[in-house]
Amino acid sequence: MGLKTKLTSGEALRAWSGAIPVAFRYTAGVAGERFFDVLRRRGRLSVTRCPECGTTYLPPRLYCRQCFVDLSAHWDEVPPRGTVHTFTVVRRDRRGRTLPQPQVFGVVAIDGTDGSLLVPLAGPPEAVRIGQRVEAVLRPARERRGTIRDIVHFR
Repeated sequence: MGLKTKLTSGEALRAWSGAIPVAFRYTAGVAGERFFDVLRRRGRLSVTRCPECGTTYLPPRLYCRQCFVDLSAHWDEVPPRGTVHTFTVVRRDRRGRTLPQPQVFGVVAIDGTDGSLLVPLAGPPEAVRIGQRVEAVLRPARERRGTIRDIVHFR
């Protein structure tokens, strides 16, 4: 039976049990690697800017999704500051257990870009407001590994 064969009866179905070993490794790609390298080394956010339409991409992209311009030569950096666009308060872990302290996560629109990051926000939930100005707290330079966890939180 081919993939495009229309089934007209459940009797034609077959199933078998077992495991399919799948190994994979996610890579951040060229733009993502540069973003994390700049974050690790300089504590800034790497972006790409389109010279045609003016869009500033965060996370950076290699091609403008608006006008398809190659952005590989149009890199810039911005400080990790921005404005809380929205947020949520997490009170339970993945297994449904109550957390000792509520955690706040927010979407922060990063200054000077058309992008945003989903990040932990510091402080008690009642202190967080939409429109609030925030700045990243980074791990000390010697402890950074070039991952999103180099950003401890925004405060």
